[in-house]
Amino acid sequence: QIQLVESGGGLVQSGGSLRLSCASSGRSFSIDSMGWFRQAPGKDREFVAAIAWSGDRLYYADSVKGRFTIARDNAQKTVYLQMDGLKSTDTAVYYCARGGLSGPLTTPSRYDIWGQGTQVTVSS
Repeated sequence: QIQLVESGGGLVQSGGSLRLSCASSGRSFSIDSMGWFRQAPGKDREFVAAIAWSGDRLYYADSVKGRFTIARDNAQKTVYLQMDGLKSTDTAVYYCARGGLSGPLTTPSRYDIWGQGTQVTVSS
């Protein structure tokens, strides 16, 4: 059973930065497309960013474009989310997921394996 473990969340002031990491135990990581989602209290889970297995296609939600950067290290079987210029509206639990199903990488239904999540809190 493949496991995804997120880390790097925490409390940061508005305008600050955090880097989230998601380590995969899967042997197929180098051919897995990966994504980041977030869920704030009382809201639906929303797409944040995704990276194709090849690393040459990146996708971002409009709300984070220009501030967040997704990247992957296949040798380390890890996907990263660099978050700069954080705002209070970025406060949420952040989840990484493996895009093992069909469909757009921007939709949760594309993803078959999810991590447990890491809390990001941005104070204003």
